[in-house]
Amino acid sequence: MANDIEQAKRPVSAALAGPYGHPFHPILVTVPIGAWVSSLVFDIGSRIVADPGFLARGSLWLVAIGVVGALAAALVGTLDLLAIPSGTPAFRTGLTHMSLNLAVTAAYIAGFFWRRAAYDQPGPVGIGPLVLSAAALVALAASGYLGGKLAYHYGVRVAAESTQAEGYRTAARRSS
Repeated sequence: MANDIEQAKRPVSAALAGPYGHPFHPILVTVPIGAWVSSLVFDIGSRIVADPGFLARGSLWLVAIGVVGALAAALVGTLDLLAIPSGTPAFRTGLTHMSLNLAVTAAYIAGFFWRRAAYDQPGPVGIGPLVLSAAALVALAASGYLGGKLAYHYGVRVAAESTQAEGYRTAARRSS
């Protein structure tokens, strides 16, 4: 079991997934999360302001940026998943996390094309795409919870406690 834990902490490819103790996946997920949350804010704003076209168009591009960011995060996240021994609760959690993220990304891809059909219209974002985005964000939050469980509960791609302890040694303890 100790070997399984250490295996899940080490990158499959440090060049692609990030070095030991500093994975790239958590950094990359900020792009789709930020873009998709912002797109929902734009969606709601487009239903409130007098001239909603600019918000509807901006939301479309935020959705697209989020999809591109999600694909990058998924590639790196897959490498992290491959480091987890199969048949373990951590691996099953990782598969569920990945599946939810793929479903969310598919929903946003569908939402992009749904919105694109109305791109040249000056009106607000339709209620359908808005509800799809809100539902996708709820699923994304559930997936984020699972990602947190992978890192903070199971310690996937987190440095070993002995490495973490280095950050808490005082100067007096280091010199002795």
